[in-house]
Amino acid sequence: MSADPLLQPYQLKHLTLRNRIMTTSHEPAYPEDGMPKARYAAYHAERAKAGVALAMTAGSAAVSRDSPPVFNNILAYKDEVVPWIRQLTDACHDHGCAVMIQLTHLGRRTGWSKGDWLPSVSSSRHREPAHRAFPKLAEDWDIARIIADFADAAERMRAGGMDGIELQVYGHLLDQFWSPLTNDLDGPYGGQSLESRMQLLLDVLAACRARVGDDFIIGLRYTADEAATGGITPEEGIAISKRLADTGMVDFLNVIRGRIHTDPAMTDVIPVQGMKSAPHLDFAGAVKRATGLPTFHAARIPDVATARHAIQAGLLDMVGMTRAHMADPHIVRKIIEGREDDIRPCVGATYCLDRIYQAGEALCIHNAATGRELSMPHDIAPAAISRKVVVIGAGPAGLEAARVAALRGHHVTVFEAQPDPGGQIRLTARNPRRREMIGIVDWRMAQCAARDVTFHFNTWAEADDVTALAPDVVIVATGGLPNTQLFEQKQDNPLVVSAWDIISGDVKPGQDVLIYDESGDHPGLMAAEVAADTGASVEVMTPDRTFAPEIMGMNLVPYMRALQDKDVTFTVTRRLLDVTRDGNRLRAVIGTDYSGFTKEKTYDQIVVNYGTLPLDDLYFDLKPLSRNMGEVDHDALIAGRAQSLATNPAGGFQLFRIGDAVSARNTHAAIFDALRLVKDI
Repeated sequence: MSADPLLQPYQLKHLTLRNRIMTTSHEPAYPEDGMPKARYAAYHAERAKAGVALAMTAGSAAVSRDSPPVFNNILAYKDEVVPWIRQLTDACHDHGCAVMIQLTHLGRRTGWSKGDWLPSVSSSRHREPAHRAFPKLAEDWDIARIIADFADAAERMRAGGMDGIELQVYGHLLDQFWSPLTNDLDGPYGGQSLESRMQLLLDVLAACRARVGDDFIIGLRYTADEAATGGITPEEGIAISKRLADTGMVDFLNVIRGRIHTDPAMTDVIPVQGMKSAPHLDFAGAVKRATGLPTFHAARIPDVATARHAIQAGLLDMVGMTRAHMADPHIVRKIIEGREDDIRPCVGATYCLDRIYQAGEALCIHNAATGRELSMPHDIAPAAISRKVVVIGAGPAGLEAARVAALRGHHVTVFEAQPDPGGQIRLTARNPRRREMIGIVDWRMAQCAARDVTFHFNTWAEADDVTALAPDVVIVATGGLPNTQLFEQKQDNPLVVSAWDIISGDVKPGQDVLIYDESGDHPGLMAAEVAADTGASVEVMTPDRTFAPEIMGMNLVPYMRALQDKDVTFTVTRRLLDVTRDGNRLRAVIGTDYSGFTKEKTYDQIVVNYGTLPLDDLYFDLKPLSRNMGEVDHDALIAGRAQSLATNPAGGFQLFRIGDAVSARNTHAAIFDALRLVKDI
């Protein structure tokens, strides 16, 4: 028996959980037709296999037809969900992991133009800012129907083999009823008293308990402090928590602090990189002390040390490490094996959540196997034959290629022109809020060091340097350089500078600065922040209808907070057409895609963020020397087969290029390029 607090079993009612680590409810948006099919089960089974004690699935499963999913949620209101739930629970139970599911009615946190086109319903007549639909005020028959829907869904989950359910009571319908900020009703469920506002939840609990019996676990994930003027206060939240304990119907409390009705509010509930770790942990501990109920919590608990403190200090009974398990599903196994230093760190990029909130699927920024468990390995299998692999470039793509090749048992040499590894991530990490991104680099360097990968830094590799090593495989991961060519000009404009120039400090910001952001990604706003912090007047201009469209909701929040009190303006639907000198200033010709309108305006500095152009000279020098002429068999790549093209029999090696050396994309794409190619070399 281990003495590690995290590895102690926990008795939750009749259910023995094998340790204190769980993944909390989250919807990775992997369902197909609203059902948790093979991909969904494989995702959770990977974490179950590695030792997680409790998988809380869904975030959340919808119980009613007028609660249409906003990001591909499980449809718990359909009878056909039961066998798919059974497949999911069996996949986790087979590895000794308990499984529960979060049920909800979204209330106003959805739209009417989805699913069956039913009006959204709520206790509030006001729309939620994040989802924009104006709800109807719930009538008595709506309330009765929704109570029955919760009970029906709970019964389906029990039939599917779930160990329990968790009712979602923050931001969704049940919380909309009990929050004074969102209850405009009169009568028995109205907003005059806490008792009446809580009545819907109590009725739902009673209906579910009557349907599933006492030997089925029911808990809540709920806000015990809305952290908003006029909302539930910490004191009222403690009172609510005690009242829940007194009902005898609740088996655990999963504590949330804050609201999720706007992107900034949600970012405080689920902090991103640069924000305080575990900001609500002590409050969750106060709830546990006040109620004596089993208490769970998750909010930026990214590392084992913080999780261990939460259990050892008695603040929690079960600690949620959800994003951490998206980065590394094998955390528990590595703790058990004494390999904590080997855990792939969550860097707080929140690429996972931001993607689902824009109708994508959850993916980890630097673990390309997460969510792809059916086709991508988390554990790299050794190759049958060891080969010589040369990688040019030590950015995220090159380092991932080197790591995977080394795990395959190949002899790996890496050339890097810079004195340090990391590529564009080193630029990203110059922003103090985003310095955790360097964990992507540091972890891979440690993995490579443990497997004797040879690095040559400060080395601009030429074709002769590569061929001198007699490689079997060459991977060009040289990245790209900033593109300052305006589309209309077809050539570099020497009067402008790149966002990289400003971020790196190679060029000092002016005092009257235009950031022309045609890419809409992080470098544009990073440069704007650097310039604004010097006191400059900054205009961020984009030809798009919204600014920074590639920086999704939660990651946009820290930029906006940093820029709100600075002299920064945002101009949309304007295109930079030309830049010329005007004395000691620069004259910009500005147009729009929507008409023939143009105007001129002067600045003392113009910064362009327009992606990168591949740094691919070495690739083309090597191409005629390679067996495959650089060609990639896409069918083999997608199917997970080794590359075997040999269109040039006289060639001496296979040649591939990955990441931004191919085209400007992002960190996840670069790492995915490397993993799916090199895993079969």
